[in-house]
Amino acid sequence: MANSAIGAKLGAWLELVRWHKPSGRLILLIPAGWSLWLTPNAPPPALLVGLIVLGGLAVSAAGCIANDLWDRRIDPLVERTRSRPIADGRVGVGEATALLVLALLLALAVLLVLMGGLPASSRSLCLLLALAALPPVLLYPSAKRWFGYPQLVLALCWGFAVLIPWAAATGSLAGGWPLALVWLATLLWTFGFDTVYAMADRDDDRAIGVRSSALSLGQQAPLAVGVSYGLAALALILAAGLQGCGWITWPLMLLAAAGMQREAALLRRPQLPRSAYGRHFSRQVQLGGLLLLALVLGQLP
Repeated sequence: MANSAIGAKLGAWLELVRWHKPSGRLILLIPAGWSLWLTPNAPPPALLVGLIVLGGLAVSAAGCIANDLWDRRIDPLVERTRSRPIADGRVGVGEATALLVLALLLALAVLLVLMGGLPASSRSLCLLLALAALPPVLLYPSAKRWFGYPQLVLALCWGFAVLIPWAAATGSLAGGWPLALVWLATLLWTFGFDTVYAMADRDDDRAIGVRSSALSLGQQAPLAVGVSYGLAALALILAAGLQGCGWITWPLMLLAAAGMQREAALLRRPQLPRSAYGRHFSRQVQLGGLLLLALVLGQLP
């Protein structure tokens, strides 16, 4: 009986940080990979990649917990979220807060290890970026209460997944156009896929009175998603060209860009079931991963 209670509690904690849904974790790590494989000294060392993955998982966990703490009174009213562990009572607020602190401490530990391998002049930059990322990550869940486009706030959070790995790999943010373009690509891609994610909740959000880009854009949401994906792919292609990626990069990137446009076009179909938006999100993980594969292969000697 005790073992079964412990197993249920551990399962609830894993659900709280969404580790039972790997797509949401991968979609944060993919832009970090874009950044690492577009730096001038790519490919990156394996240790650096491992630390970035571990740090990204810790920050993602913290963001999920903060989101559910903010929304603990809203989630029970939304079909997609009413079975989350805090919403259905399997995890208490005190437990969730303790797990949030633990996730932040893990992220800090990774950061300290990461900084240990950097020149002294670069350590302060990584620390500053990590501290700057915390407020938007922790405050993003509240944005739906006061801003018509909270997905833009999430996009800014995702932007740090580009800046921190770049700073860790190169020791600075003097990346010129390649860094600016991969950062812009990440913001656009994130705004696009999170707008689609919000499309699944439009009826519930409208009834509750919270905001989203899906509601603000209305019937133009699919068009905005398609434009965001198109500009994101273009920015990443330009960044890859400036960094001299090999020929294999281009057909793979064009294939991914075409796939994104196809997925955006499918959003225009009438009366889509909620499950269609979840499938779209999963396919963005696959297409973003294809873009990363294009960069990895393009950096091979």
